[in-house]
Amino acid sequence: MERIDHLEHLDKHLVDELAQVARETIREELREQTRKQRRTAMLYAASGVLALYAGAALALAVGLALGIGLPDWAAALITAAILGVLAYVLRGAARPHPRPADHGHPAHHGGADAAQSPPVVPPAGAATGLGAPYPPMPPTPPDEAPRPGGIDPEAPHHRA
Repeated sequence: MERIDHLEHLDKHLVDELAQVARETIREELREQTRKQRRTAMLYAASGVLALYAGAALALAVGLALGIGLPDWAAALITAAILGVLAYVLRGAARPHPRPADHGHPAHHGGADAAQSPPVVPPAGAATGLGAPYPPMPPTPPDEAPRPGGIDPEAPHHRA
């Protein structure tokens, strides 16, 4: 019996050593990965800052070029309008587009069920479009029962 207790102690000691070696190896690999990711993140941040300054310089050049033939306030207003339109276009390009499989669903294109249900209208004064917390929900066709938990596995999933 004493010999089994001794072996059990050795097994526990061996398991502890293996666990410590595994932890150190994993810790070292994670350090290496985070070092690479940190460098990549710094380069992306520097790139973004330089792109911001390049955009500001371009907007200034457009404003100065317009200022040659127009009053300064009009040149600044036109430059701001151009930047606003570009921001709106880029925002629209960043939104996820529906998949081709979604085009056949009657709720998306006003099929027979959509004619029976009223359209979703936000309340007066509610934020829509820019800055809306979430898009309005399409009406549920009356012949479909809601799923338990309110989750439809066939619905498209989008990240906010």
